[in-house]
Amino acid sequence: MEYLILGFFTGLSLILAIGAQNIFVIEQGLKKQYIFLVCLICSLSDLILIFIGIFLFEYFRNLFTNNIELIFNILLFIFLIYFIFTKIRFKYDDLNINLNENKISLKNIIVKTLGFTYLNPHVYSDTVFFLGNFSKNFLITQKYFFGVGASIASFLFFFSLGYLSKFSSKYLQNVKVWKIINILIIIFMSALTIFVLKDILNFI
Repeated sequence: MEYLILGFFTGLSLILAIGAQNIFVIEQGLKKQYIFLVCLICSLSDLILIFIGIFLFEYFRNLFTNNIELIFNILLFIFLIYFIFTKIRFKYDDLNINLNENKISLKNIIVKTLGFTYLNPHVYSDTVFFLGNFSKNFLITQKYFFGVGASIASFLFFFSLGYLSKFSSKYLQNVKVWKIINILIIIFMSALTIFVLKDILNFI
């Protein structure tokens, strides 16, 4: 159960940020346009990529020597440092919600949602590389729980973001709210960074 909770909070920390995909979900929620479909596509895409990452590292697990595992841990450590650095340096001027209510076709909304999801390089670094790498030494059942927890976080986040956007638009566009969210993410990711650093030091 602890791996389910760990996966949930880790996944939530990765996804809970201002970005093109999240802003797009907020916009569709405010416009009341295809919000269920948009949230479903985003959530299912995360689920697929999360488990691809987890089992990609599981597949190559037998190929890991101590040196290779050390290299991956160092890369993971660098990624976490970079992730935290981007949160600290984030420019909140990017918080720009477009409330233009022009109708968009079903085909266009699907293409647009898939574009915001799969053409975003961060989705691969966050789900495939980070979650896969972080869970590489978990037992197989622990990997399942970890992946399910991270997937639940995605479903909960996207559907909450979409359906609550109308009622909480003033908060979603409030810089102070996002600053508080970023501080909490920085704290959680800093704790994970220390955990990864301890693993690295154990190899040295």
